[in-house]
Amino acid sequence: MTFSDQFAFRPTGFTEAAIISLLHIVTDLLRSNPYVVVVALDFSKAFDTVRHSTLLQKAAELDLLDHVYNWLVHFFEGHSHRTVYAGDTSSTKTITASIIQRTSTGPAAYLITSSDLKTLHPGNRIVKFADNTYLITPASEVTTRSAEMDNIRDWAARINLTLNMIKTTKTVIHDCRKTQQDTLPLLPGITRVDTLRVLGVTLTRRLSASNHIRRVVSECSQTLYALRELRHHGLTDAGLHTVFRSVVVAKLLYASSAWSGFITASDRHRVDAFLRRSRRSGYCQPDLPSFDELLEDTDDKLFNKLCNNSQHSHYYLLPLPKLTSQHYYFRPTSSHNRQLPTRSGHLADANFITRLLYKDAIVTLFAVHCALSFPYNS
Repeated sequence: MTFSDQFAFRPTGFTEAAIISLLHIVTDLLRSNPYVVVVALDFSKAFDTVRHSTLLQKAAELDLLDHVYNWLVHFFEGHSHRTVYAGDTSSTKTITASIIQRTSTGPAAYLITSSDLKTLHPGNRIVKFADNTYLITPASEVTTRSAEMDNIRDWAARINLTLNMIKTTKTVIHDCRKTQQDTLPLLPGITRVDTLRVLGVTLTRRLSASNHIRRVVSECSQTLYALRELRHHGLTDAGLHTVFRSVVVAKLLYASSAWSGFITASDRHRVDAFLRRSRRSGYCQPDLPSFDELLEDTDDKLFNKLCNNSQHSHYYLLPLPKLTSQHYYFRPTSSHNRQLPTRSGHLADANFITRLLYKDAIVTLFAVHCALSFPYNS
């Protein structure tokens, strides 16, 4: 029982980590496949239907201390429910399913419940964030999709979950720079869509995040109306700047390390134009960095955490350290001593890990060149 494909409720697991992992898998598969199919699975009321007996059976397989397991048993047993309405009281029913929300055991309970959902074929992959689950199938394994979906339905039925086929969708992702001959066999019952909404981030079948930028800028423009109302009611400029940074900038940068490599120069100009308009209106501080600077700062912070934490959910994506013992630390906030992976195309270059590895290498080489060309006077 492993949790490596589950990014929710983990110390370094968050929505951005799940999106980075999904894009890394898809772009890696596109190197040798003409297309990749991503099925976004939808489970109806996942947290409300988890059967306690199944949960405790899976918990018994973990390396838990006896008193911890016994505490879990006592925690989930003895719950009941009844309804009182207009003076009448219903009969009492024992609660044998559902995870108690807003408790410290709730996230861990669902993590245990979904831990044994695996693919049948090693060429296929699964990425999970709580009950948001994505099945990734390359063209080379496309004939296994029906078997994979049957396996997921059987798994859901065993643990009292229902796979909602109406809301389950599939997206066929292509490399936009390659000629496509889509001979994808039909998979009845699943709606095919051109855009994939992954944990709040919109991606097209060509792996473009331009639609995401347009949507977010539109939503942020609507937020300016609320800021104008706050100013009208007496909120100071300092207060407006704080609200803008915590609401608007946070929305612009949500999961940006995952998708910023998949946007165009015009997308960046669109955001910069919005930020300039916000500065002129006084909604944000005049020295607010440009969009590129905000993205770079966010990338560096995440990459620095990743490089310095061997327990990070994405640490395994880093290449091995360099064999040489000589390092140049001209940029200590984000420099690394990792081997550079072989560049395998524009999609791989757009991934977070590859982008940061090569960006730091370029910065370090430039710093070394400057140091050798213009040495300090002794």
